[in-house]
Amino acid sequence: MASRARVRAPELVGAGGWLNTGGKELTLGDLRGKIVLLDFWTFCCINCLHVLDELRELEEKHRDTLVIVGVHSPKFVHEAEHQAVVDAVARYDVQHPVLDDPELATWKQYAVRAWPTLVVVDPEGYVVAQHAGEGHAHAIAALVAELETAHAAKGTLRRGDSPYVPPTAEPGALRFPGKALRLPDGGYLVADSGHHSLVELAEDGETVLRRIGSGDRGLVDGAAGDARFSEPQGLALLPDGAVIVADTVNHALRRYDPATGQVSTVAGTGRQWWQNSPTAGPAREVDLSSPWDVAWFDGQVWIAMAGTHQLWTYDPAAGTVAVAAGTTNEGLVDGAAREAWFAQPSGLAATEDRLWVADSETSAIRYVSRETHQVSTAVGTGLFDFGHRDGDAAQALLQHPLGVTVLPDGSVAVADTYNHALRRYDPATGQVTTLATDLREPSGAVVVDGDIVVVESARHRLTRLRLPEEAVQVEAAAHRTQRPATEVAPGLLRLDVIFTPPAGQKLDESYGPATRLLVSSTPPELLLDGTGADPALSRELRLDPAVGEGVLHISAMAASCDDDPAIEYPTCHVHQQDWGVPVRLVPGATDRLPLVLAGMSE
Repeated sequence: MASRARVRAPELVGAGGWLNTGGKELTLGDLRGKIVLLDFWTFCCINCLHVLDELRELEEKHRDTLVIVGVHSPKFVHEAEHQAVVDAVARYDVQHPVLDDPELATWKQYAVRAWPTLVVVDPEGYVVAQHAGEGHAHAIAALVAELETAHAAKGTLRRGDSPYVPPTAEPGALRFPGKALRLPDGGYLVADSGHHSLVELAEDGETVLRRIGSGDRGLVDGAAGDARFSEPQGLALLPDGAVIVADTVNHALRRYDPATGQVSTVAGTGRQWWQNSPTAGPAREVDLSSPWDVAWFDGQVWIAMAGTHQLWTYDPAAGTVAVAAGTTNEGLVDGAAREAWFAQPSGLAATEDRLWVADSETSAIRYVSRETHQVSTAVGTGLFDFGHRDGDAAQALLQHPLGVTVLPDGSVAVADTYNHALRRYDPATGQVTTLATDLREPSGAVVVDGDIVVVESARHRLTRLRLPEEAVQVEAAAHRTQRPATEVAPGLLRLDVIFTPPAGQKLDESYGPATRLLVSSTPPELLLDGTGADPALSRELRLDPAVGEGVLHISAMAASCDDDPAIEYPTCHVHQQDWGVPVRLVPGATDRLPLVLAGMSE
């Protein structure tokens, strides 16, 4: 095995304790003899959820030698609540031990800078690899196999005795429901995400009339009892009475016919979209990425493509999909639809002239104008500011909203998910108010006869509320992410994105550059020089001392292919990550910012 840096792995510490261990506190000493993969994640992060799915096969294949440990490292205040982490572990079917680290103690010890980050620790307790972002499962699988062979030969590999203890599942008709819609016959159709199915409920919102889907995770078309979904979320009723389903983890759109109970796939291949993949074409031939919600607007199905920070459209008549808004860069930038930036759009609602968007990672409410195709922000300021504050929209705060619903008076109800509240934005007055509190992770809502039916995802139910005539008075709270700012010197700053191809692979530039680096900042004035895209993974930035602090937005991509001339059709893999790095300019601080995409930092 190639020589690697011998860096002792810091201990695992988290004030929230351990989950999925049967109550046992784990240490790295307990895991000695195992290959340990630390997954630094937070449950708001779509890239983190992608990695959970990427690792499932690896986890199953090497369960007797590999221990994956999820280190939950929160961005939002709500994510620091222990019960919220418990819910998330159950919601996303995490089948390995999880350390709840609300104060980011272990994050800091490992000098992590991005969600998600993967760190490999060998059976002797040394860090041997680090990866940021998605697309690294194949490289980690190769490294695990290499470590198994080497440490079995040394006698330092210990098999069996997995520390994972599954939690007890609570029974119920719904399990972490996502979105709901009102059916023409008066009942409800609910995306029962935790049961990988759809459920038709009676008008009481409780009685189950029909379940669509076997309950097993999968991508299978057919009759209601045979079809399979994977964590479906959004639902949209088409003019012909059919329903389009955002089948999120399958990266697909499905069509459900309430008249026959049949389910068919209408868009997506089941594979996740990656940079340089097609962005338009026949719907069944184009990859999608975590479609989270859908809405019928301007004669097409609009898709909140959370995985690429974009809005796409699906045209049922033509059978095509295409990007409609967003660049894949994560952030809050208004303007022409194809130039705007979104951050994990997760909720959609349409009026005649506007498509409203719950842009979750910026804690914002945005909209697309039908007439101008411009993207505008109604509420919200960016990736790191959030809270619960009513009043004028320019200073109001939300916390990771997942749903929007148009009310009869033209205002917009917001499922303010991490504030456990239902909020209201009135375009006529520009005011934000609170309609209801004491909900549990609301993710969507439906207007019914002057009332509003809220999907309480973490209480596994629909809750019907009277729309109040007066707003609820709440104490204002404003927050910034707990993630510490990186102190860097003003002036010249060397940015180095570190990428080492996996063993047996190389950068392949046969068809053009194999790497790409895109840099920008919030505020834009922070960067005097160094913005834009370029193939080189290193760049000199120049920071304005007068700005003082801000966020560097860095997006890196690298493609590696099999390095064996005997292979006629080499396999290639794309590695990518977006960093939002808060920085504070301090004279005398470091003038180099290293970010690990894959490999080991100096």
